[in-house]
Amino acid sequence: MATSAVPLPSQAARPASAEVVIQAAGLTKIFKDFWGRPKARAVDNVDFEVRRGEVFGLLGPNGSGKSTTIKMLLGLLYPTKGQISVFGASPRDVKTKARIGYLPEESYLYKYLNPGETLDFFGNLFALESGDRKQRIEQLIEMVGLNQARTRTVGEFSKGMQRRIGLAQALINDPDLVILDEPTAGLDPIGCREIKDLIRALARRGKTVILSSHLLADVEDVCDRVVIYYGGRIQAQGTLKQLLATPDEVRITSPVLSRETTEKVLAILRNEVGDTVRLENPTQNLENYFLGVVERARAQAQTSGATSGNQVAAFIRGTAETESRRDADLLDRLSRPTAPAAPAVSSTPVPAAPAVNLSKLESLTKHEAPAESPTATPAQSTPSAPVGAAPVEAPKPVDLSKANEKLSGLLGGKK
Repeated sequence: MATSAVPLPSQAARPASAEVVIQAAGLTKIFKDFWGRPKARAVDNVDFEVRRGEVFGLLGPNGSGKSTTIKMLLGLLYPTKGQISVFGASPRDVKTKARIGYLPEESYLYKYLNPGETLDFFGNLFALESGDRKQRIEQLIEMVGLNQARTRTVGEFSKGMQRRIGLAQALINDPDLVILDEPTAGLDPIGCREIKDLIRALARRGKTVILSSHLLADVEDVCDRVVIYYGGRIQAQGTLKQLLATPDEVRITSPVLSRETTEKVLAILRNEVGDTVRLENPTQNLENYFLGVVERARAQAQTSGATSGNQVAAFIRGTAETESRRDADLLDRLSRPTAPAAPAVSSTPVPAAPAVNLSKLESLTKHEAPAESPTATPAQSTPSAPVGAAPVEAPKPVDLSKANEKLSGLLGGKK
């Protein structure tokens, strides 16, 4: 059977970087009870590093140590043993935190704020200037598809909509390191595809992305390297190509052949189609590999997390469609000003103003304009009628009757 040689989007070449963004050595976290006795070894002697521009996946069953590792990356938990550095400094350093964007598994947002107010709040935390903050808010709301929900409060949002605004707040400071914990949870398939496109766009810009997800198909689409936790330890790590390859088997890929040709030996096949025949290591599905690693680890180790996940639920898999905007960076909108909306033009016809005989008016003002009475006070003066106003009957003057009659006849009033 012929197989396609088109690489997955996640296998597209990205510029390699030697800059180490995250480095963990002997990282250990032990939780203790009230009396100081060890209760759970959440992370146990973990070593890994993440480089600039990588999409790095943290995988493992519930309670395997992923969230604890993320909290230590954020400086929210202190390691019991070992070392961890982010951008060459401590995760607890304020300058380091300013370069990180974080989307937690549950979005903790103020439910009485609308999307714009929510992003404005987080933008103020990063001390963004007012002009830049407003521009980014508009572009982020458009990017995550919440234009039609600007006036609604976050407390009214569905889980998927909360994930969208949560992703926007994680990007408000244009971070160099983005940590996403279950970013596609609650999103529809279109939203999942948009999130994966955004992750690729971040990597193309040289950003580093840490992705923790149970949706293995999503991880397979976007991650360059992954680690698989079980019982607080890393059971496997490497690139997806390395982990999913089956080295003791060989697959022959060729164009579609007739049944008779397929039954021939490899030598005859090479003579038949020439250099189009390729030898390569076949790969298995990431889901199957993950389950195999966990099953082997379960037989040799214990875990403080859940152990009932013997079967993995059906995961939503991304389609194999060609990426139509591979070279388009979704985050370019963050640096382009938003064009103001054009004012609405009413389609209701406006009635025309009544025609005015300007020659008569000019003649009246030039030659027959009456002189003001010496006894008249400012309160007695007649206000001039605006041009195009509806015909009205002028009030009776005190001693300007002649001029008022002519003006009334000109504007259509009664004499």
